[in-house]
Amino acid sequence: MLAGNRAHRLGGQILKEISSLLLTRVKDPRLKGVTLTEVRMTKDLRHAWVYYSLFGQEEQREQVQAGFESAKGFIRREIGERLHLRYVPDIQFRYDISLELGQRMERLFEKIAPR
Repeated sequence: MLAGNRAHRLGGQILKEISSLLLTRVKDPRLKGVTLTEVRMTKDLRHAWVYYSLFGQEEQREQVQAGFESAKGFIRREIGERLHLRYVPDIQFRYDISLELGQRMERLFEKIAPR
């Protein structure tokens, strides 16, 4: 799934642009407080997975996902214009569980650590 330098560079640019769009242009209240964590792209640059995190309840995650689905067309169009891409990748938004897993592991380590 992850690719070489070009995909990595473009993923970084896409991450910056989407972050900027969320702060300045996307007005959907469901997307407030969302943090973008990573973009992974295929080698052919046709598909991008944008990972996000938030601290909230399960229902809030569903609302955020719905907000991203609603804004996806606008975001793709803006990415294409801002980055002057011939082909704008298909963008999928996915919840990033790594922060949640890290917190869970930290709590477990605290329980087993000698005091």
